[in-house]
Amino acid sequence: MKRFLSFFGILALILLGVGIGVLYMALKTKPLIIGQDAAVSYVSADELSSSLKTDAGNYIDIHSTSENADILFIFYPGGLVRPQAYEWLGVLLAPIGVRTLIPEMPFDLAVTAINRADKLIEKYPAKTVIIGGHSLGGAMAARYALKHAEKLKGLVLMGAFSAKTDDLSKFDLATLVLAAQNDGLATLAEVRDGLKRLPKPQLVEIPGSVHAFFGRYGPQQGDGIPTVSRDQAEDDIATILRAYFEDLRN
Repeated sequence: MKRFLSFFGILALILLGVGIGVLYMALKTKPLIIGQDAAVSYVSADELSSSLKTDAGNYIDIHSTSENADILFIFYPGGLVRPQAYEWLGVLLAPIGVRTLIPEMPFDLAVTAINRADKLIEKYPAKTVIIGGHSLGGAMAARYALKHAEKLKGLVLMGAFSAKTDDLSKFDLATLVLAAQNDGLATLAEVRDGLKRLPKPQLVEIPGSVHAFFGRYGPQQGDGIPTVSRDQAEDDIATILRAYFEDLRN
């Protein structure tokens, strides 16, 4: 009997050790390294400043060195995705006077720090502040907008929709929703269903694209199969985003 109990005691310790190891690997984040995968072919790196800052929590700050940024864009990363995967968005927007801040989230989950934008808005006061995000980050950006609409002029969702409990339809926010045609994680049906909870949203479909093409982090389990190249999808996303931000000034 004692040998029997001893065996199961050892087995339980082994399973506990394996569980702790798996949890550690799941929660362990990769280094926050910028500049490795952020190039945009038609934007000169000589005119950009992209830096990692720590004065309001860790975040990436991207802006032009030659253009005065009059729009602040705070972007929440998707679930379990590192902030640098979206640095390319800030690079493409910098030449048109948009300063992009991409905050790091605890455990790379925006749901753990929905109000991360507060300190960033306080540090970089701007007449026009837009919040946005991808996937879970988009849903949490929408939740932030629900509670702080007075601080914002717009909302940008990529492969994302607001939660069913988060109805922003009564607010005056310039809302852009980008949906990937072959998205297997935030399907077109789900995104369209979420439009009724958003304030006068502009929905734009990215032909042939998938969920993972909004960020540069590689394939994602459960996603669809793209029928266009990543370069083509990014060009489409860039055209739409730049037009949206330019329109804000009109």
